[in-house]
Amino acid sequence: MRASSTLTVATWNINSVRLRQGLLERFVLEHEPDIVCLQETKCQNGQFPAAPFRKLGYEHIALNGQKGYHGVATLSRLPLAQIQCRSFCGIGDSRHVECVVEIAGRRIRLHNFYVPAGGDEPDRDVNPKFAHKLDFLEEMRCVTTDAGTHDAALLVGDLNIAPLENDVWSHRQLLKVVSHTPVETETLEDLRRKAGWTDLMRTRIPPEEKLYTWWSYRARDWQASNRGRRLDHIWGTPNLVSPMSDLRVLTQARGWPKPSDHVPVIARFALGA
Repeated sequence: MRASSTLTVATWNINSVRLRQGLLERFVLEHEPDIVCLQETKCQNGQFPAAPFRKLGYEHIALNGQKGYHGVATLSRLPLAQIQCRSFCGIGDSRHVECVVEIAGRRIRLHNFYVPAGGDEPDRDVNPKFAHKLDFLEEMRCVTTDAGTHDAALLVGDLNIAPLENDVWSHRQLLKVVSHTPVETETLEDLRRKAGWTDLMRTRIPPEEKLYTWWSYRARDWQASNRGRRLDHIWGTPNLVSPMSDLRVLTQARGWPKPSDHVPVIARFALGA
C-alpha cells in the first residue's frame, strides 16, 4: 500500500484500445490517473497491449475481452485483488470486470461496466438488442453497495443511458431515442437508488447544468452542434461523496485525432491518512 491517500479513477469508452492506444498513452501521461477503466476494448485478453502501459506504471491489469466486440479492462498503479468477471443474460458478452483496491487503509470495490447500447428501435418486442439491454439492466440490480470485504465501492463505465433531462441536448426530442427513453432512464435510476449507489458526477455538477460525455460521429461539427449525451457514469457509495475532491469531463479529448466518440471522466478522492 502506497503512502499517498489520494485516489484518481478515470473511466473511458475507448472504442478499440488497439486503434486508440496512442490516445490512451497521451491521456495517462497528461492526467496520471491511478486507475483507468476502459470499455469497448474490442480485443481478446491476449491481444490487449498491456506491455506499454506496464512501462507507464500500470502494472496491474484486469481484463475481460472479446474478439472484435465489447470488452472491458481496468489498468491500475495499485495492486488489484478479488478480480472477477460477471456474466449477464447468459450470452457470454464481455461487459463487466470488478476488483478491490486498497489505499489509505480502505478497501474499495470497483465495478467496470459496459451496458449494451440497445440498437435503434426502443421496442423490446421488435428489437432483440433493446430487449437485451432491458434484461441486462434488471440483472444489474444484483450489483449493490452492500459491504462485504470492502469499505466503499465504485461503479463506473459506459452505461449507455442518459438518465436526467440535462444529460441530453434536448430532453423533448430524445424521449423516443434509445438511451433516453423513459423505460431506460427510469429503470436505471430505480436500480441505482435501490442498490444504494450515489450518482457522484451529479453531486459535483448540479442536475440543472448540461453534462455530456458522448458526441456522435455523425455530426459534421460535434463541437458546434454540441448535441451530446451523458452516457458515461461514476457511481459510488455515500461515504465517497465528501472525499470526492474533483470531477472532470475531458471534453477536449473528443477533438483529438481519430477520437473515440466518448471522452474520459476523471474523479479524484481524498481518502485521508
